[in-house]
Amino acid sequence: MPRASEAYDLVLYGATGFVGRQTVAYIAAHPDVRASGLRWALAGRNRAKLEALQRELQVPQAGVLVADAADTSALDTLARSARVVLSTAGPFALYGTPLVEACVRQGCHYVDITGETPWVKGLIDRLHQEAQRRHARIIPCCGFDSIPSDIGAFLAQNTMRSVHGRDCVDVKAAYSIRGGFNGGTLASFFHMLDAGQAQAMRDPFLLNPADHRPAHPEAHADPVGPRFDADLDSWLGPFFMAPVNTRVVRRSAALLDYGADFHYQEYLRLGRGGSRAVAATALSASSVATQWAMGLKPVRALARRLAPAPGEGPSQASMDKGSFQSRIVGRAADGTLVHGRIADQGDPGNRATTKMLCESALALALQDKELPQGRKHGGVLTPASGLGDVLVARLRAAGMTLQMG
Repeated sequence: MPRASEAYDLVLYGATGFVGRQTVAYIAAHPDVRASGLRWALAGRNRAKLEALQRELQVPQAGVLVADAADTSALDTLARSARVVLSTAGPFALYGTPLVEACVRQGCHYVDITGETPWVKGLIDRLHQEAQRRHARIIPCCGFDSIPSDIGAFLAQNTMRSVHGRDCVDVKAAYSIRGGFNGGTLASFFHMLDAGQAQAMRDPFLLNPADHRPAHPEAHADPVGPRFDADLDSWLGPFFMAPVNTRVVRRSAALLDYGADFHYQEYLRLGRGGSRAVAATALSASSVATQWAMGLKPVRALARRLAPAPGEGPSQASMDKGSFQSRIVGRAADGTLVHGRIADQGDPGNRATTKMLCESALALALQDKELPQGRKHGGVLTPASGLGDVLVARLRAAGMTLQMG
């Protein structure tokens, strides 16, 4: 049941930003929102901009809440008035911590689109136990980083167990993507580098509980070279999002007990043939060079000037043409395999991210009692551990392909 002080089931924080505007449009058009009578609101620091967005998108039914990211009192009021807060206001290491702290204090659920794993590590260290105590589900990384990876590994493990009666000891995912970046995503990436977090980002088990780290973590290091994979019948190269996604999957593996021997890795899928082998080799070399170059402040400064500014992103036509596909293979210790595919139309970092984020928030707002471990479950979680099969069903209903067999 709602808390006595709740005025809204769902609050969209950062609503006037590039992805934030897309979440407003998505929620406004969602059939479950209309059918359920969901009470929702737009939130941010500028009332005039919020009210202008409310008029532009013709959502008079949505409330308006004003709270600056540094105003603890206003954020407490916001969190106290909501069952679920959805945030797109990054970089999260700069602007997100007080909002998450307010949600934990008020026992309010929270989702966002961050890929800032060092920031998430800080949330785990400081807030996980208190969020558990207050039954608040704090679930970062609910966009393209890292729902396809996290839910893909979750489905592979569940399928191996239910169909074959054994555990996956290895899951790999290979991505094909077509899309662009928005300014907020790039601003978050630059901030992590500026803050000297590159070393922390290289830890394969950055987000794991302290007692769920293998004796030899180097076996789980991010791949840097090309390889041909017979299971996927393709040349593979390094995937630029793997240093985020793999950490989230490994936290899920610990929280959901995938087994002590579980191994997860992911790649960019380039196809078959000699030209694809050359492409995989070139990608590997350029990835190493880019990582080195981005460690230099002058290079980052130039890249920042050339990148879209926060609030900017691909055109509507460009986002409509985007797509992604993840091919998944899970393997048991005896060699038994399960194969899967997760795919969707629309720019992965914008269109698909909006869908995944909003469906995560709606799972919390509308299906709380159906989520893993009911209302007693809380903490700084992952999409798989916090939302599980409820999110799988919602994404399928929303048109995303999630196949496993």
